[in-house]
Amino acid sequence: WKSIPQGSPPLPSSTEPARDPDEDVYTKFFMNHCCYDAIPTSSKLLIFDTTLQVKKAFFALVANGVRAAPLWDNRQKCFVGMLTITDFINILHRYYKSPMVQIYELEEHKIETWREVYLQYSITSLISITPDSSLFDAIYSLLKNKIHRLPVIDPESGNVLHILTHKRILKFLHIFGSMIPKPRFLQKRIEEVEIGTFKKIATVQETATVYDALSIFVERRVSALPVVNEQGKVVALYSRFDVINLAAQKNYNNLNMTMREAIEGRSCCVEGVLKCYPHETLETIINRIAEAEVHRLVLVDEEDTVKGIVSLSDLLQALVLTPAGIDALFS
Repeated sequence: WKSIPQGSPPLPSSTEPARDPDEDVYTKFFMNHCCYDAIPTSSKLLIFDTTLQVKKAFFALVANGVRAAPLWDNRQKCFVGMLTITDFINILHRYYKSPMVQIYELEEHKIETWREVYLQYSITSLISITPDSSLFDAIYSLLKNKIHRLPVIDPESGNVLHILTHKRILKFLHIFGSMIPKPRFLQKRIEEVEIGTFKKIATVQETATVYDALSIFVERRVSALPVVNEQGKVVALYSRFDVINLAAQKNYNNLNMTMREAIEGRSCCVEGVLKCYPHETLETIINRIAEAEVHRLVLVDEEDTVKGIVSLSDLLQALVLTPAGIDALFS
C-alpha cells in the first residue's frame, strides 16, 4: 500500500484553452458529488480480524460474493489494510508446488502471518477516503495508487461505511449522468480517442496452465487475461475474480489444469468475453460496460484477434482526470 496523496489533487488550469467546451463536464460532475452520494442504500460489507485463518477468509469472500474485505487489527484497534483476491493469487503463486503437496500456508496461516511475509515487500498503510470527500478525489486516489478498492471511513466513528470501486463510480455516473448534458466527445470512435491499452497486451493460451495465468497476473499486474486459441482468436476472459472460484470449488491444489479446463469448470455467473470494436463510439462502450457490470472490454478486430483492453480505469482517466490536466501520473 502507498500512502494517500496529501491535499487535494491538482485542479484544471484556468489558463489553458479548453479543446471542447463540454470536455470537463464529467470532471465537474464528480467534483460536485461526494463519496457518500455513491454509497448504495443497501450493500454487503465483510470485515476480517487479522487473526482469522486465511483459508476461512477466502471461503467467506466466496460465500458472500464479495471481492475484498477491510482488515481489523484488535491490538492496534484500527483498520490496517485490505484482504483481496490479489492476496489469494499471491499465496497460490508463491507456495504452490504440485497437486500432491498441500499448500500449508493457505491451509494454516492466519491473515496476520501472511501479511508479515507479504508486507516485507510493500508499504503497509491503508489508503482510505472520507464520506464528504469528492468523487473526483476518490477517482484520483484509485488511479494514482493503482488500487481497485477504496474504503470510505467515517472519521468520527472510524467505521468503514462502504468500499468504493471503479465499477460503483461508473454506475453512479450511468444512473445520474443523464441529468447533465452529454459531451460531444462521447460520439468519437474508440480508435480516434485511443482509450485503453494497445501495446504488449497480456494474453494466455487456452492450453496453458492455471499456474501460468497466475504467474502473468503477478508479473504483469493485470486484472484479466484474454484466453486465446492457436489461431490467436479470443475465446474467453480469465479475470482475477475467476481465481477465487478455485477456492469455491476447493480445487486450488490443482493449478496444473489447463485454462480450457478452468474455463469449462467455472460457475455460470462469471464475466464472459465482452468485446468492443475500433469503430464503436465511446458512448456505446461506456453503456456496454455499465449495463453488463463488467470491469473491461476486449478490443478485437473483425477476426476476433485481441487488439487491446479497455478498462474502467482507462475510461475514468479519459473522462475525468485527463480533462483536469492529470494524465502523466498514471502512464
